[in-house]
Amino acid sequence: MAEATEKRGGWTTELPSKYLPPVQYRDLPDPQPLRRYIGASVILLATALGSGELLIWPYITTQAGVGLLWLAWVGFSAQYFLNMEIERYTLATGETAVTGFTRMWRWWGVVFILLAILPNTFPGWATSAATMFTYLLGISDSNYPIIATIALLAIALAVTLSPVIYNTLEKVEGVLVAIILVFMVFAIIIATDASSWTGIVTKAPAGAANLPRYITEIGVTAIFGAVVFAGAGGCNNLVQSNYIRDKGMGMGERIPRIVSPITGEEEAAPSLGYMFPTDEQNMRRWRGWWKVANQEQIITFYILGLLTLIGLSVLVNSVLGLSEKATSDISFVKTEAEVLGRQIGSWFELFFYASGFAVLLSTNIGVVDYVSRLTADSLKVSFLRESSFWSESKIYIAVVWLMCVVGAAIIWTGIEPLALLVIAATGGGFAMFFYSALLIRLNTRYLPEPIKLRGWRIVFMVLAFLLYAVFVLYIIYQMFTQGPASFA
Repeated sequence: MAEATEKRGGWTTELPSKYLPPVQYRDLPDPQPLRRYIGASVILLATALGSGELLIWPYITTQAGVGLLWLAWVGFSAQYFLNMEIERYTLATGETAVTGFTRMWRWWGVVFILLAILPNTFPGWATSAATMFTYLLGISDSNYPIIATIALLAIALAVTLSPVIYNTLEKVEGVLVAIILVFMVFAIIIATDASSWTGIVTKAPAGAANLPRYITEIGVTAIFGAVVFAGAGGCNNLVQSNYIRDKGMGMGERIPRIVSPITGEEEAAPSLGYMFPTDEQNMRRWRGWWKVANQEQIITFYILGLLTLIGLSVLVNSVLGLSEKATSDISFVKTEAEVLGRQIGSWFELFFYASGFAVLLSTNIGVVDYVSRLTADSLKVSFLRESSFWSESKIYIAVVWLMCVVGAAIIWTGIEPLALLVIAATGGGFAMFFYSALLIRLNTRYLPEPIKLRGWRIVFMVLAFLLYAVFVLYIIYQMFTQGPASFA
Protein backbone atom coordinates (compact mmCIF):
# COMPACT_ATOMS: atom_id res chain seq x y z
CA MET A 1 0.00 0.00 0.00
CA ALA A 2 2.86 2.36 0.78
CA GLU A 3 4.34 1.74 -2.66
CA ALA A 4 1.03 2.61 -4.31
CA THR A 5 0.74 5.78 -2.24
CA GLU A 6 4.20 6.85 -3.35
CA LYS A 7 3.20 6.46 -6.97
CA ARG A 8 0.33 8.96 -6.77
CA GLY A 9 1.54 12.16 -8.39
CA GLY A 10 4.66 10.46 -9.75
CA TRP A 11 5.37 9.70 -13.41
CA THR A 12 4.28 6.47 -15.04
CA THR A 13 6.70 3.95 -16.44
CA GLU A 14 4.21 1.83 -18.43
CA LEU A 15 3.24 4.22 -21.23
CA PRO A 16 5.91 5.06 -23.84
CA SER A 17 7.07 8.68 -23.69
CA LYS A 18 9.39 8.98 -26.68
CA TYR A 19 6.90 10.95 -28.81
CA LEU A 20 4.50 12.29 -26.15
CA PRO A 21 5.12 13.46 -22.57
CA PRO A 22 4.85 10.95 -19.72
CA VAL A 23 1.73 10.96 -17.57
CA GLN A 24 1.22 10.98 -13.83
CA TYR A 25 -0.37 8.46 -11.53
CA ARG A 26 -3.86 9.28 -10.26
CA ASP A 27 -6.47 7.17 -8.52
CA LEU A 28 -9.22 5.80 -10.74
CA PRO A 29 -12.59 7.45 -9.94
CA ASP A 30 -15.31 5.28 -8.44
CA PRO A 31 -17.66 3.65 -10.98
CA GLN A 32 -21.32 4.60 -10.95
CA PRO A 33 -24.36 2.41 -11.75
CA LEU A 34 -24.91 1.25 -15.32
CA ARG A 35 -28.03 3.42 -15.78
CA ARG A 36 -25.88 6.54 -15.62
CA TYR A 37 -23.83 5.43 -18.64
CA ILE A 38 -26.48 3.81 -20.83
CA GLY A 39 -26.19 5.85 -24.00
CA ALA A 40 -22.40 6.17 -24.05
CA SER A 41 -22.54 4.19 -27.31
CA VAL A 42 -25.64 5.91 -28.71
CA ILE A 43 -23.67 8.14 -31.11
CA LEU A 44 -21.75 5.09 -32.33
CA LEU A 45 -25.08 3.28 -32.81
CA ALA A 46 -26.57 6.26 -34.66
CA THR A 47 -23.76 6.33 -37.19
CA ALA A 48 -24.20 2.59 -37.68
CA LEU A 49 -27.93 2.77 -38.36
CA GLY A 50 -27.81 4.96 -41.45
CA SER A 51 -25.12 3.18 -43.43
CA GLY A 52 -24.95 -0.57 -43.03
CA GLU A 53 -28.30 -1.03 -41.35
CA LEU A 54 -30.60 1.12 -43.50
CA LEU A 55 -28.85 1.05 -46.87
CA ILE A 56 -25.95 -1.31 -47.52
CA TRP A 57 -27.24 -4.47 -45.81
CA PRO A 58 -30.81 -4.14 -47.12
CA TYR A 59 -29.32 -3.63 -50.60
CA ILE A 60 -27.16 -6.75 -50.20
CA THR A 61 -30.29 -8.61 -49.08
CA THR A 62 -32.17 -7.62 -52.25
CA GLN A 63 -29.35 -9.19 -54.25
CA ALA A 64 -28.55 -12.30 -52.19
CA GLY A 65 -31.42 -12.81 -49.76
CA VAL A 66 -31.10 -13.30 -46.01
CA GLY A 67 -28.56 -16.11 -46.36
CA LEU A 68 -25.66 -13.65 -46.02
CA LEU A 69 -26.82 -12.04 -42.78
CA TRP A 70 -24.39 -14.25 -40.87
CA LEU A 71 -21.70 -11.92 -42.21
CA ALA A 72 -23.44 -9.06 -40.40
CA TRP A 73 -23.12 -11.00 -37.15
CA VAL A 74 -19.42 -11.53 -37.91
CA GLY A 75 -18.96 -7.80 -38.53
CA PHE A 76 -20.79 -6.76 -35.36
CA SER A 77 -18.94 -9.31 -33.23
CA ALA A 78 -15.56 -8.16 -34.51
CA GLN A 79 -16.48 -4.56 -33.76
CA TYR A 80 -17.63 -5.38 -30.23
CA PHE A 81 -14.16 -6.71 -29.37
CA LEU A 82 -12.47 -3.78 -31.12
CA ASN A 83 -14.65 -1.31 -29.23
CA MET A 84 -13.89 -2.87 -25.87
CA GLU A 85 -10.13 -2.74 -26.46
CA ILE A 86 -10.52 0.91 -27.47
CA GLU A 87 -12.45 1.45 -24.25
CA ARG A 88 -9.92 -0.52 -22.19
CA TYR A 89 -7.15 1.94 -22.98
CA THR A 90 -9.32 5.01 -22.38
CA LEU A 91 -10.85 3.73 -19.14
CA ALA A 92 -7.34 3.10 -17.82
CA THR A 93 -5.66 6.33 -19.00
CA GLY A 94 -8.24 8.91 -20.08
CA GLU A 95 -6.41 9.13 -23.41
CA THR A 96 -7.90 8.12 -26.73
CA ALA A 97 -6.68 5.01 -28.50
CA VAL A 98 -5.21 7.21 -31.25
CA THR A 99 -3.14 9.05 -28.63
CA GLY A 100 -1.94 5.64 -27.46
CA PHE A 101 -0.91 4.80 -31.03
CA THR A 102 0.91 8.14 -31.28
CA ARG A 103 2.92 7.20 -28.20
CA MET A 104 4.25 4.26 -30.23
CA TRP A 105 4.96 6.27 -33.40
CA ARG A 106 4.61 10.03 -33.99
CA TRP A 107 2.81 9.72 -37.33
CA TRP A 108 0.05 7.29 -36.46
CA GLY A 109 -2.22 10.20 -35.60
CA VAL A 110 -1.73 11.69 -39.06
CA VAL A 111 -2.37 8.29 -40.68
CA PHE A 112 -5.73 7.95 -38.94
CA ILE A 113 -6.66 11.57 -39.60
CA LEU A 114 -6.24 10.87 -43.32
CA LEU A 115 -8.06 7.54 -43.08
CA ALA A 116 -10.94 9.34 -41.36
CA ILE A 117 -11.14 12.49 -43.49
CA LEU A 118 -10.51 11.19 -47.01
CA PRO A 119 -13.30 8.56 -47.23
CA ASN A 120 -15.82 10.53 -45.19
CA THR A 121 -15.50 13.83 -47.01
CA PHE A 122 -17.56 12.05 -49.66
CA PRO A 123 -21.02 12.83 -48.19
CA GLY A 124 -22.90 9.61 -48.90
CA TRP A 125 -25.10 10.01 -45.83
CA ALA A 126 -26.08 13.62 -46.55
CA THR A 127 -26.99 12.81 -50.15
CA SER A 128 -28.91 9.71 -49.06
CA ALA A 129 -30.80 11.67 -46.41
CA ALA A 130 -31.61 14.42 -48.91
CA THR A 131 -32.84 11.88 -51.46
CA MET A 132 -35.09 10.36 -48.79
CA PHE A 133 -36.41 13.85 -48.02
CA THR A 134 -37.37 14.37 -51.67
CA TYR A 135 -39.36 11.12 -51.49
CA LEU A 136 -41.09 12.39 -48.36
CA LEU A 137 -42.09 15.69 -49.98
CA GLY A 138 -42.98 14.06 -53.29
CA ILE A 139 -40.62 16.25 -55.31
CA SER A 140 -38.03 15.34 -57.93
CA ASP A 141 -34.95 13.65 -56.48
CA SER A 142 -32.88 15.96 -58.68
CA ASN A 143 -33.34 18.50 -55.87
CA TYR A 144 -31.25 16.48 -53.43
CA PRO A 145 -28.05 18.59 -53.84
CA ILE A 146 -29.83 21.68 -52.49
CA ILE A 147 -31.33 19.82 -49.53
CA ALA A 148 -28.07 18.01 -48.73
CA THR A 149 -26.10 21.25 -48.82
CA ILE A 150 -28.56 22.91 -46.43
CA ALA A 151 -28.37 19.89 -44.11
CA LEU A 152 -24.56 19.95 -44.00
CA LEU A 153 -24.40 23.66 -43.26
CA ALA A 154 -27.09 23.26 -40.57
CA ILE A 155 -25.05 20.49 -38.92
CA ALA A 156 -21.93 22.69 -38.88
CA LEU A 157 -23.85 25.63 -37.41
CA ALA A 158 -25.60 23.56 -34.74
CA VAL A 159 -22.34 21.95 -33.59
CA THR A 160 -20.56 25.31 -33.52
CA LEU A 161 -23.17 26.78 -31.17
CA SER A 162 -23.44 23.80 -28.77
CA PRO A 163 -21.96 24.70 -25.34
CA VAL A 164 -20.91 21.10 -24.56
CA ILE A 165 -20.92 19.27 -27.89
CA TYR A 166 -21.18 15.70 -26.59
CA ASN A 167 -24.28 16.48 -24.50
CA THR A 168 -26.04 18.00 -27.50
CA LEU A 169 -25.08 15.13 -29.80
CA GLU A 170 -26.18 12.46 -27.35
CA LYS A 171 -29.63 14.03 -26.99
CA VAL A 172 -30.13 14.61 -30.72
CA GLU A 173 -28.88 11.17 -31.68
CA GLY A 174 -30.99 9.56 -28.94
CA VAL A 175 -34.16 11.08 -30.42
CA LEU A 176 -33.25 10.08 -33.97
CA VAL A 177 -32.40 6.52 -32.92
CA ALA A 178 -35.74 6.30 -31.08
CA ILE A 179 -37.56 7.28 -34.29
CA ILE A 180 -36.01 4.50 -36.34
CA LEU A 181 -36.57 1.93 -33.57
CA VAL A 182 -40.27 2.82 -33.36
CA PHE A 183 -40.54 2.52 -37.14
CA MET A 184 -38.76 -0.81 -37.13
CA VAL A 185 -41.05 -2.32 -34.47
CA PHE A 186 -44.14 -1.29 -36.45
CA ALA A 187 -42.72 -2.54 -39.74
CA ILE A 188 -41.55 -5.89 -38.38
CA ILE A 189 -44.88 -6.65 -36.72
CA ILE A 190 -46.96 -5.63 -39.73
CA ALA A 191 -44.92 -6.42 -42.82
CA THR A 192 -42.37 -9.20 -42.26
CA ASP A 193 -43.06 -12.88 -42.85
CA ALA A 194 -41.89 -15.94 -40.96
CA SER A 195 -40.00 -17.43 -43.92
CA SER A 196 -37.68 -14.40 -44.06
CA TRP A 197 -36.88 -14.79 -40.36
CA THR A 198 -36.26 -18.53 -40.48
CA GLY A 199 -34.25 -18.07 -43.68
CA ILE A 200 -31.54 -16.29 -41.68
CA VAL A 201 -30.59 -19.72 -40.31
CA THR A 202 -31.83 -22.16 -42.96
CA LYS A 203 -30.31 -20.26 -45.88
CA ALA A 204 -27.00 -19.42 -44.18
CA PRO A 205 -25.18 -22.57 -45.45
CA ALA A 206 -26.20 -21.81 -49.04
CA GLY A 207 -25.22 -18.17 -48.54
CA ALA A 208 -21.76 -19.21 -47.36
CA ALA A 209 -21.35 -21.68 -50.22
CA ASN A 210 -22.37 -19.05 -52.79
CA LEU A 211 -20.27 -16.27 -51.29
CA PRO A 212 -17.70 -16.28 -54.15
CA ARG A 213 -20.53 -15.86 -56.66
CA TYR A 214 -22.08 -13.01 -54.69
CA ILE A 215 -18.69 -11.29 -54.46
CA THR A 216 -18.45 -11.46 -58.25
CA GLU A 217 -22.03 -10.36 -58.92
CA ILE A 218 -22.49 -7.72 -56.23
CA GLY A 219 -18.87 -6.55 -56.00
CA VAL A 220 -16.10 -7.07 -53.51
CA THR A 221 -16.32 -3.48 -52.26
CA ALA A 222 -20.06 -3.79 -51.66
CA ILE A 223 -19.65 -7.03 -49.68
CA PHE A 224 -16.62 -5.61 -47.87
CA GLY A 225 -18.54 -2.40 -47.16
CA ALA A 226 -21.39 -4.44 -45.72
CA VAL A 227 -19.06 -6.24 -43.28
CA VAL A 228 -17.25 -3.01 -42.34
CA PHE A 229 -20.51 -1.14 -41.84
CA ALA A 230 -22.17 -3.97 -39.90
CA GLY A 231 -21.92 -1.74 -36.87
CA ALA A 232 -20.10 1.56 -37.04
CA GLY A 233 -17.00 0.87 -39.14
CA GLY A 234 -13.84 2.65 -40.19
CA CYS A 235 -12.26 5.14 -37.84
CA ASN A 236 -15.65 5.70 -36.22
CA ASN A 237 -14.99 2.94 -33.68
CA LEU A 238 -11.80 4.68 -32.55
CA VAL A 239 -13.81 7.69 -31.41
CA GLN A 240 -15.62 5.51 -28.88
CA SER A 241 -12.64 6.60 -26.77
CA ASN A 242 -13.82 10.20 -27.00
CA TYR A 243 -17.46 9.34 -26.32
CA ILE A 244 -16.88 7.39 -23.12
CA ARG A 245 -14.39 10.04 -22.01
CA ASP A 246 -16.96 12.80 -22.49
CA LYS A 247 -19.47 10.59 -20.69
CA GLY A 248 -17.10 10.61 -17.69
CA MET A 249 -16.27 6.92 -17.69
CA GLY A 250 -13.12 5.67 -15.98
CA MET A 251 -10.12 7.98 -16.07
CA GLY A 252 -12.00 10.00 -18.70
CA GLU A 253 -13.69 11.79 -15.82
CA ARG A 254 -10.43 13.70 -15.32
CA ILE A 255 -10.19 14.93 -18.96
CA PRO A 256 -11.74 18.22 -20.24
CA ARG A 257 -14.61 17.89 -22.71
CA ILE A 258 -14.87 19.52 -26.14
CA VAL A 259 -16.98 22.69 -25.98
CA SER A 260 -17.95 25.40 -28.42
CA PRO A 261 -15.28 28.13 -28.74
CA ILE A 262 -18.21 30.57 -28.98
CA THR A 263 -20.62 29.45 -26.25
CA GLY A 264 -18.46 27.23 -24.01
CA GLU A 265 -15.46 27.70 -21.73
CA GLU A 266 -12.67 25.92 -23.58
CA GLU A 267 -9.23 24.74 -22.47
CA ALA A 268 -6.19 24.90 -24.76
CA ALA A 269 -4.34 22.05 -23.03
CA PRO A 270 -3.94 18.73 -24.89
CA SER A 271 -5.93 15.73 -23.63
CA LEU A 272 -3.03 13.76 -22.18
CA GLY A 273 -4.09 11.33 -19.52
CA TYR A 274 -3.10 9.55 -16.34
CA MET A 275 -2.44 6.05 -15.07
CA PHE A 276 -3.67 4.48 -11.84
CA PRO A 277 -1.59 2.47 -9.38
CA THR A 278 -2.73 -1.15 -9.43
CA ASP A 279 -3.39 -1.40 -5.72
CA GLU A 280 -6.40 -3.17 -4.19
CA GLN A 281 -8.74 -0.16 -4.18
CA ASN A 282 -7.97 0.89 -7.75
CA MET A 283 -8.30 -2.66 -9.05
CA ARG A 284 -11.71 -2.90 -7.36
CA ARG A 285 -12.73 0.30 -9.18
CA TRP A 286 -11.26 -1.04 -12.44
CA ARG A 287 -13.31 -4.23 -12.24
CA GLY A 288 -16.42 -2.11 -11.69
CA TRP A 289 -15.66 0.12 -14.68
CA TRP A 290 -14.87 -2.84 -16.94
CA LYS A 291 -18.16 -4.53 -16.03
CA VAL A 292 -20.20 -1.37 -16.65
CA ALA A 293 -18.43 -0.62 -19.95
CA ASN A 294 -19.02 -4.15 -21.27
CA GLN A 295 -22.68 -4.14 -20.27
CA GLU A 296 -23.30 -0.74 -21.84
CA GLN A 297 -21.57 -1.72 -25.09
CA ILE A 298 -23.46 -5.01 -25.35
CA ILE A 299 -26.88 -3.41 -24.75
CA THR A 300 -26.58 -0.15 -26.69
CA PHE A 301 -24.31 -1.14 -29.57
CA TYR A 302 -24.26 -4.91 -30.01
CA ILE A 303 -27.83 -6.00 -29.25
CA LEU A 304 -29.74 -2.92 -30.49
CA GLY A 305 -27.50 -2.48 -33.51
CA LEU A 306 -27.52 -6.11 -34.64
CA LEU A 307 -31.27 -6.49 -34.12
CA THR A 308 -31.91 -3.32 -36.09
CA LEU A 309 -29.74 -4.46 -39.00
CA ILE A 310 -31.39 -7.87 -39.11
CA GLY A 311 -34.86 -6.39 -38.76
CA LEU A 312 -34.43 -3.92 -41.63
CA SER A 313 -32.88 -6.60 -43.85
CA VAL A 314 -35.70 -9.05 -43.12
CA LEU A 315 -38.18 -6.26 -43.87
CA VAL A 316 -36.75 -5.58 -47.32
CA ASN A 317 -36.61 -9.31 -48.04
CA SER A 318 -40.25 -9.73 -47.04
CA VAL A 319 -41.35 -6.77 -49.15
CA LEU A 320 -39.14 -6.88 -52.25
CA GLY A 321 -37.67 -10.35 -52.44
CA LEU A 322 -34.64 -10.60 -54.70
CA SER A 323 -33.02 -8.43 -57.35
CA GLU A 324 -35.72 -8.30 -59.98
CA LYS A 325 -37.56 -5.76 -57.82
CA ALA A 326 -34.49 -3.80 -56.76
CA THR A 327 -32.14 -1.35 -58.41
CA SER A 328 -28.43 -0.71 -57.97
CA ASP A 329 -28.87 2.64 -56.24
CA ILE A 330 -30.75 4.10 -53.28
CA SER A 331 -34.05 4.13 -55.17
CA PHE A 332 -34.62 0.52 -54.04
CA VAL A 333 -35.61 2.12 -50.72
CA LYS A 334 -38.35 4.07 -52.52
CA THR A 335 -39.63 0.87 -54.08
CA GLU A 336 -39.71 -0.74 -50.63
CA ALA A 337 -41.61 2.20 -49.17
CA GLU A 338 -44.15 2.18 -52.00
CA VAL A 339 -44.86 -1.53 -51.52
CA LEU A 340 -45.26 -1.00 -47.77
CA GLY A 341 -47.61 1.90 -48.50
CA ARG A 342 -49.81 -0.34 -50.64
CA GLN A 343 -49.79 -3.12 -48.03
CA ILE A 344 -50.36 -1.00 -44.92
CA GLY A 345 -51.45 2.46 -45.96
CA SER A 346 -50.05 5.63 -47.52
CA TRP A 347 -49.27 6.98 -44.05
CA PHE A 348 -46.74 4.21 -43.53
CA GLU A 349 -44.92 5.09 -46.74
CA LEU A 350 -44.48 8.63 -45.42
CA PHE A 351 -43.43 7.27 -42.02
CA PHE A 352 -40.79 5.17 -43.80
CA TYR A 353 -39.37 8.23 -45.58
CA ALA A 354 -39.41 10.34 -42.41
CA SER A 355 -37.68 7.60 -40.41
CA GLY A 356 -35.13 7.04 -43.15
CA PHE A 357 -34.37 10.75 -43.33
CA ALA A 358 -33.98 10.91 -39.54
CA VAL A 359 -31.58 8.00 -39.31
CA LEU A 360 -29.48 9.08 -42.30
CA LEU A 361 -29.24 12.59 -40.89
CA SER A 362 -28.19 11.15 -37.52
CA THR A 363 -25.49 9.17 -39.28
CA ASN A 364 -24.16 12.23 -41.07
CA ILE A 365 -24.07 14.17 -37.79
CA GLY A 366 -22.16 11.30 -36.18
CA VAL A 367 -19.69 11.03 -39.06
CA VAL A 368 -18.91 14.76 -39.06
CA ASP A 369 -18.50 14.64 -35.29
CA TYR A 370 -16.24 11.60 -35.12
CA VAL A 371 -13.91 12.71 -37.91
CA SER A 372 -13.57 16.13 -36.27
CA ARG A 373 -13.01 14.63 -32.80
CA LEU A 374 -10.33 12.25 -34.02
CA THR A 375 -8.54 15.01 -35.93
CA ALA A 376 -8.73 17.52 -33.09
CA ASP A 377 -7.48 15.10 -30.45
CA SER A 378 -4.64 13.79 -32.63
CA LEU A 379 -3.36 17.20 -33.70
CA LYS A 380 -3.64 18.72 -30.22
CA VAL A 381 -1.68 16.02 -28.41
CA SER A 382 1.08 16.02 -31.03
CA PHE A 383 1.86 18.84 -33.47
CA LEU A 384 -0.22 21.57 -31.79
CA ARG A 385 0.51 20.55 -28.21
CA GLU A 386 2.35 23.78 -27.39
CA SER A 387 -0.15 26.12 -29.09
CA SER A 388 -2.05 28.41 -26.75
CA PHE A 389 -4.50 29.36 -29.51
CA TRP A 390 -5.37 26.04 -31.11
CA SER A 391 -7.41 24.31 -28.43
CA GLU A 392 -8.98 20.94 -29.18
CA SER A 393 -12.33 22.71 -29.46
CA LYS A 394 -11.10 25.18 -32.10
CA ILE A 395 -9.52 22.41 -34.17
CA TYR A 396 -12.74 20.42 -33.89
CA ILE A 397 -14.92 23.26 -35.16
CA ALA A 398 -12.50 24.03 -38.00
CA VAL A 399 -12.64 20.42 -39.22
CA VAL A 400 -16.45 20.36 -38.92
CA TRP A 401 -16.73 23.34 -41.27
CA LEU A 402 -14.08 21.93 -43.61
CA MET A 403 -15.94 18.64 -43.96
CA CYS A 404 -19.33 20.26 -44.43
CA VAL A 405 -18.17 22.84 -47.00
CA VAL A 406 -16.04 20.39 -49.02
CA GLY A 407 -18.76 17.75 -48.73
CA ALA A 408 -21.34 20.21 -50.05
CA ALA A 409 -19.10 20.87 -53.06
CA ILE A 410 -18.74 17.13 -53.78
CA ILE A 411 -22.52 16.69 -53.64
CA TRP A 412 -22.88 18.75 -56.81
CA THR A 413 -20.73 16.27 -58.77
CA GLY A 414 -23.76 13.98 -58.96
CA ILE A 415 -22.09 10.77 -57.70
CA GLU A 416 -24.68 8.21 -56.60
CA PRO A 417 -25.20 8.12 -52.79
CA LEU A 418 -24.69 4.34 -52.58
CA ALA A 419 -21.38 4.68 -54.45
CA LEU A 420 -20.27 7.33 -51.94
CA LEU A 421 -21.02 4.94 -49.07
CA VAL A 422 -19.00 2.16 -50.72
CA ILE A 423 -16.05 4.57 -51.08
CA ALA A 424 -16.28 5.40 -47.37
CA ALA A 425 -16.56 1.73 -46.41
CA THR A 426 -13.53 0.69 -48.43
CA GLY A 427 -11.37 3.37 -46.83
CA GLY A 428 -12.77 2.42 -43.44
CA GLY A 429 -11.77 -1.19 -43.95
CA PHE A 430 -8.14 -0.22 -44.43
CA ALA A 431 -8.28 1.79 -41.19
CA MET A 432 -9.68 -1.18 -39.26
CA PHE A 433 -6.92 -3.40 -40.63
CA PHE A 434 -4.32 -1.07 -39.13
CA TYR A 435 -5.87 -0.27 -35.78
CA SER A 436 -6.96 -3.82 -34.93
CA ALA A 437 -3.26 -4.76 -34.97
CA LEU A 438 -2.22 -1.62 -33.09
CA LEU A 439 -4.78 -2.24 -30.34
CA ILE A 440 -3.38 -5.71 -29.75
CA ARG A 441 0.12 -4.30 -29.37
CA LEU A 442 -0.95 -1.30 -27.25
CA ASN A 443 -3.07 -3.25 -24.77
CA THR A 444 -0.79 -6.27 -24.41
CA ARG A 445 2.47 -4.35 -24.00
CA TYR A 446 1.92 -0.92 -22.49
CA LEU A 447 -0.80 -1.27 -19.87
CA PRO A 448 -0.13 -2.47 -16.30
CA GLU A 449 0.02 -6.24 -16.04
CA PRO A 450 -3.31 -6.80 -14.19
CA ILE A 451 -5.37 -4.94 -16.83
CA LYS A 452 -3.67 -6.01 -20.06
CA LEU A 453 -5.48 -7.65 -22.95
CA ARG A 454 -5.12 -11.37 -22.43
CA GLY A 455 -6.76 -14.78 -22.72
CA TRP A 456 -9.72 -15.45 -24.99
CA ARG A 457 -10.08 -11.78 -25.91
CA ILE A 458 -6.70 -11.91 -27.67
CA VAL A 459 -8.02 -14.78 -29.78
CA PHE A 460 -11.02 -12.75 -30.93
CA MET A 461 -8.89 -9.67 -31.58
CA VAL A 462 -6.53 -11.70 -33.77
CA LEU A 463 -9.54 -13.12 -35.65
CA ALA A 464 -10.84 -9.58 -36.19
CA PHE A 465 -7.47 -8.51 -37.54
CA LEU A 466 -7.38 -11.49 -39.91
CA LEU A 467 -10.91 -10.68 -41.11
CA TYR A 468 -9.92 -7.16 -42.20
CA ALA A 469 -6.54 -8.37 -43.49
CA VAL A 470 -8.17 -10.85 -45.87
CA PHE A 471 -10.47 -8.23 -47.34
CA VAL A 472 -7.74 -5.60 -47.64
CA LEU A 473 -5.36 -8.01 -49.36
CA TYR A 474 -8.14 -9.12 -51.70
CA ILE A 475 -8.94 -5.53 -52.65
CA ILE A 476 -5.26 -4.80 -53.31
CA TYR A 477 -5.05 -7.95 -55.43
CA GLN A 478 -8.12 -6.89 -57.41
CA MET A 479 -6.70 -3.43 -58.00
CA PHE A 480 -3.43 -4.78 -59.36
CA THR A 481 -4.98 -7.51 -61.50
CA GLN A 482 -8.15 -5.82 -62.74
CA GLY A 483 -7.58 -2.11 -62.15
CA PRO A 484 -9.73 0.49 -60.37
CA ALA A 485 -12.59 -0.09 -62.80
CA SER A 486 -13.37 -3.40 -61.06
CA PHE A 487 -14.70 -1.46 -58.07
CA ALA A 488 -17.16 0.69 -59.95
